[in-house]
Amino acid sequence: MKPNLYVALVHYPVINKSGNIITSAVTNLDLHDMARVSKTYGVKKFYVVTPLEDQKELTREIISHWTSGIGSVLNSDRRQALELICIKDSVDAVLDDISTDGKGYPKTVVTSAKDSPGFITYPELRGMLEDSNPYLLIFGTGWGLAEEIVLKADYMLEPVRGNTDYNHLSVRSACSIILDRLISK
Repeated sequence: MKPNLYVALVHYPVINKSGNIITSAVTNLDLHDMARVSKTYGVKKFYVVTPLEDQKELTREIISHWTSGIGSVLNSDRRQALELICIKDSVDAVLDDISTDGKGYPKTVVTSAKDSPGFITYPELRGMLEDSNPYLLIFGTGWGLAEEIVLKADYMLEPVRGNTDYNHLSVRSACSIILDRLISK
């Protein structure tokens, strides 16, 4: 199965430990690891969402090193993965970009480490991905997505749970686990 799936890593609006809305910093590791897992599981595009010009420039520099710089020569597999990255100012800009693909406006699915009522399960979302409609899987940085993003979403996916009470995965680890649960056979 190769679903019509897109992934977004949101740096604004997200919340900090105190619950305040912030813009978080882009990290090299998130870009690399999430692009690589997105490529592995057939994600159409991996969006990095930040309104900050310095963070967009940093992201472009990292992408450029691996797609057209010396990194592209040294590691073509990394080049292929980082070519999936598309930088946008907002989630709305991501949705508009996806809608130009010709398959319509995407359904949005937010992720969270917090347990919330009304979430959908992995098997439920896996079944939904079997149609040809576009879906956007939205990950937050910091301490999670701001409420304004969560409330606009069509669905909230159940949290990743291990076999202990500890639940504080890096976003890149959560992304890998979630894509595997949704797409692998």
